[in-house]
Amino acid sequence: MWNYSEKVMDHFRNPRNVGKIESPDGTGTVGSLACGDALTLMFKLDADKRIVDVKFQTFGCASAIASSSALTEMVIGKTIEEAEKITNKDIANFLGGLPDQKMHCSVMGREALEAAIHNYRTGETMIKNLEDHIVCTCFGVSENEIRRVITENSLTTVDEVTNFCKAGGGCGMCRDDIQKLIDSIRDAKIPQVPAVADKPHKKMSNIQKMKLIEEVVDREIRPQLKKDGGDIELLDIVGDRVTIAFRGMCAGCHSAAFTREDFIEAKLREFVDPAIIVVEEGE
Repeated sequence: MWNYSEKVMDHFRNPRNVGKIESPDGTGTVGSLACGDALTLMFKLDADKRIVDVKFQTFGCASAIASSSALTEMVIGKTIEEAEKITNKDIANFLGGLPDQKMHCSVMGREALEAAIHNYRTGETMIKNLEDHIVCTCFGVSENEIRRVITENSLTTVDEVTNFCKAGGGCGMCRDDIQKLIDSIRDAKIPQVPAVADKPHKKMSNIQKMKLIEEVVDREIRPQLKKDGGDIELLDIVGDRVTIAFRGMCAGCHSAAFTREDFIEAKLREFVDPAIIVVEEGE
């Protein structure tokens, strides 16, 4: 039994805005019955170009129905430009979270909205770019799609990618390729920290180092974490060892280790001292 939030169960049992719109301004269909989930989303604009009506039809599990229902409530009253900023994480957060294995349902909602907006703007039915390299042939997931879910959701494992877009969930032959994509995205994010010999740092007192670390956290690190609802607390600084605690959405996040090593530690090494080591409380 999946551990669904009360809001997920409410939107599953009492889905909002189910049905069709006659002569919609935009409509998009994603997924396929062969893959187990399919969703059609359509919307109508008012005279001010705001979404005044939205309907959906879906074939899928409780998470697919709840995600689709939630998305319709989220877009009503928004302009196209405002609606297209909604991410799959926004949908999941609106529902109070989704089980890891069901996050692909929120991605499907985001893709359906994207397809409907594309249809509104161009009159075309969005289809996969035939030039995109298909990594997962079982579910027809392209390299660009995989890169997008990895980047937008800070995914670090193949299983997480499978949860978000199903890639790798069939025969498994593409799992090595997915891991290579994860590695390439991770490596691209890691700043190239010059060696001490190449970029000598000015000798600082302990008080100067502590103050600089606090400044870098406030200027370079905390604002990025807060964008995703997270935060960081400096607990202790002893020599080159910096002890932190994650707060907010970062606390208990699957990507916390990646964030600590490849973002926080990298930033402090870049702006303070290449010898800095960042650890979490209790380590």
